[in-house]
Amino acid sequence: MKKGIHPELVDCTFKCACGATFVAKSNKETCSVEICSECHPQYTGKASGAKRSTNIEKFKNKYNLESK
Repeated sequence: MKKGIHPELVDCTFKCACGATFVAKSNKETCSVEICSECHPQYTGKASGAKRSTNIEKFKNKYNLESK
């Protein structure tokens, strides 16, 4: 690595639109984000596109087979 050409990493405070804040390394001191792990539907369990049944269950239901 060449010396003197890379930006210095500092602790950056990230602020989410939901009000949450967290600290990570970046070349900026502050940064704002629209969505974070506290308000994202995939992380909070509120995702609506979750698959309810598997293909095997659909096959068994279609041909009236017992589930073991």
